[in-house]
Amino acid sequence: MNRIPITGYLFHSDDSTATHSHELYLTSWNGITVTHRHMFAGTTSVDDRHDHKYIGETEPAPTGVPHVHQYRTLTSVNDGHQHVIEGVTGPAISVPTGGHVHYFEGYTTVNGRRPHSHHYNGTTRNMIE
Repeated sequence: MNRIPITGYLFHSDDSTATHSHELYLTSWNGITVTHRHMFAGTTSVDDRHDHKYIGETEPAPTGVPHVHQYRTLTSVNDGHQHVIEGVTGPAISVPTGGHVHYFEGYTTVNGRRPHSHHYNGTTRNMIE
């Protein structure tokens, strides 16, 4: 019999049935990490008479378990400067077609000839392997 090493999280089911059950969420299978990432993109708010575009990819997180992602990217250069966007997404939101997305929101770093920041928010794209 071949044995395949796995790692993961085991959650106790809170259902009220007489059957006792648990849910197993894998984080690695046979030494291969089971993680995923998300693409995200958008346009910041208009502040100091301009906005910025941004695009990026979240940090990996375990697939199948309750999770969030860290993210960090630079905005486009506009009006002679750019800003850093970074933060942590909200929890996973299931989508009807399968997979999930995450909501994200925050403020950029302060920069510019007249120092200012921009608000941004959005929803990541569906997960990528």
